[in-house]
Amino acid sequence: MKIRLNGKSNFDGQDLIPNLIQVQLDSFEWFKTKGIKDILDDVSPIEDARFELKFIDHKFKEPENAEQECRKREITYDAALWFTALLKIKETKEEKEQEIFVGKLPIMTSNGTFIINGAERVVVSQLVRSPGVYFSATNEPISGRPLANAKLIPSRGSWVEFETSTKNILSVKIDRKRRIPISIFLRALGYEDDEILNIFADVDSPIDGFIKTTLDNDNDDVKTRKESLIEFYKRIRPGEPPNEKNAEELIETTFFNERRYDLGNVGRYKLNNRLGRKNIDIKTLDRDDFILIIKKLILINNSLENKDDIDHLGNRRV
Repeated sequence: MKIRLNGKSNFDGQDLIPNLIQVQLDSFEWFKTKGIKDILDDVSPIEDARFELKFIDHKFKEPENAEQECRKREITYDAALWFTALLKIKETKEEKEQEIFVGKLPIMTSNGTFIINGAERVVVSQLVRSPGVYFSATNEPISGRPLANAKLIPSRGSWVEFETSTKNILSVKIDRKRRIPISIFLRALGYEDDEILNIFADVDSPIDGFIKTTLDNDNDDVKTRKESLIEFYKRIRPGEPPNEKNAEELIETTFFNERRYDLGNVGRYKLNNRLGRKNIDIKTLDRDDFILIIKKLILINNSLENKDDIDHLGNRRV
């Protein structure tokens, strides 16, 4: 097909059409080389008191059957996946390396399809919300003032939601469980009340602001870090006997353990951009992330910061 542009020149319109199949091929090639390696790195090493098992490498063997043969015989076009593992005996320091057969995985054809039981199948891409933090706001029915909310979405791990009540109390929910006042949450992270007021003094009134209101709303029996840790544990793990050590471990594994929580490269990049952080490349959270999110929440409540457009394509990924 020839196209005339501005009445001046002709060119082949096919030059403008990208190779859409190449997106699928590149994605599967990344999965075979980098994606599986990242998964192995997440779980390796696996160890107990006596042994340590470490995954060193992986490889695919050549498919046993050709594509056309799989179509004719109505079988799956796949290849064997092997891991190279290193087992270390801690007591004797002895090491043993061995290749382990894991299983067979369907292999993508040159057309960007998979052959499953002889039938060709394709992967349908969809736009999903990208990892990161997103700020929204609803208007209070009577006054019309904004009540800010935020969602912190990881690539893997617990979702964290921040909310503002009509009484100016800030709270947090983890995996849609019971609300926890921001004051209790921050004390559980290790902050004292005076320290909390000072941290937010640049964005909130220390006399009648959101932080002061939230602190004043706490019960008298939840004022110290130990009491806040136990209260935090009760609300996240109701029915289990709470103690200070278990609560500290719960916070550590929920937010700061890379095996349990992962923002991913995209999530950390977007979080840094939204919070104005630089040179932070950890895939988990840190305490400053929470502080900056709460500050943004207060600024949106005070109409000093804009909320996000959740439906903007910049906040989506394939």
